Amino acid sequence: MPEVKSMFREVLPKQGQLSMEDVPTMVLCKPKLLPLKSVTLEKLEKMQQEAQEAIRQQELAQKEKQESTAG
Repeated sequence: MPEVKSMFREVLPKQGQLSMEDVPTMVLCKPKLLPLKSVTLEKLEKMQQEAQEAIRQQELAQKEKQESTAG
């Protein structure tokens, strides 16, 4: 890699303190909290539970109907 010549010459003091400029660094932000389940997923689960409950009700009604006709 070719060296880039700077128009400024680096000067280091022979005695005393050496100070450096702050170098900007990357700052991490707080993580965003995401819901474990999305609203859409919750709606789908609710619809599925309602459908399963409706099927259970139909099965119970069918059983009762069969028992009443058999008995």
